[in-house]
Amino acid sequence: MGKKTLILALTTCLHGLWSGMTAQAAPFPVPPLTAPQAPLKVYHLGHSLVGSVMPHMLAQLAPEGHSWNSQLGSGTSLKQHWEPDEQILHFDRVNVPPVWRDAKEAIGSGDYDAVVLTEMVELRDAVKYFGSAKYMRRWAALAREGAPDTRIYLYETWHHLDDPDGWEARIDGDLERLWLGKVLGSDSRRNPKRPVYLIPAGQVMAAVARAIKAGQIDGITDISELFAKTPEGEQDTIHINDLGAYVVALAHYAVLYHRSPVGLPHRLTLPDGAPATAFSPAAARQIQETVWQVVRALPRTGLAEAGQG
Repeated sequence: MGKKTLILALTTCLHGLWSGMTAQAAPFPVPPLTAPQAPLKVYHLGHSLVGSVMPHMLAQLAPEGHSWNSQLGSGTSLKQHWEPDEQILHFDRVNVPPVWRDAKEAIGSGDYDAVVLTEMVELRDAVKYFGSAKYMRRWAALAREGAPDTRIYLYETWHHLDDPDGWEARIDGDLERLWLGKVLGSDSRRNPKRPVYLIPAGQVMAAVARAIKAGQIDGITDISELFAKTPEGEQDTIHINDLGAYVVALAHYAVLYHRSPVGLPHRLTLPDGAPATAFSPAAARQIQETVWQVVRALPRTGLAEAGQG
């Protein structure tokens, strides 16, 4: 084998090894964050898995003075939010002032203590066809330029309950490989001192599903009970109902405020003032305990004690 051929072979081998390591997305070390000492102003960018109910519930759980704005769509990618010529489905229906604030203006303003971003699902398509990594970098860079102290988070969601690869299997497998390895991978490598942190709502939902199967959540027999029904009365396999929104709001609360959600209120209201469907007191506490266990187990949440058991 000639010298040039050997060098080429070694280069190719090393590139393959690096690509494999990147694809596996070994846990990325992140500096822990200090716990907030005051109510936060939060901006949510995403789609219907953010919705209006979950942030409204979060505001009821959070310290008095918590506020939020958002820009949403239906099935909307980070690319579609960024590019002015891209259509955002149902934009006028789901973005109403004063909650709505233009995403680029808001995130670049430096007005927010935390910016929470999420990507469309199917996540594989988002990565392959919609430039997830590139647009995550752009949104994160805009937030960093807006203010040196703004905390940036990725809201990890989930796929359809009837996903052919298995709903829990997708949640288990997608976190490191896709959410952290693909969507956040290049931004993490470029910004090790100021990374994007994680709100592991998908991991929380999967943990709740396992707890339900084990008979550990009072009055709930299947994870589908946390998902909505279609107008025709059929099972909605992707959108959460009030119960699901409560679980996801708890996950946001625990990560954003570095506080255990155990003991928080469980009877909340909807944006129109109507009472939200609520878990039983026992189930609410069991859910809260599960959320805290998941959040504390993952260092990428930024909690100082995360990953310590």
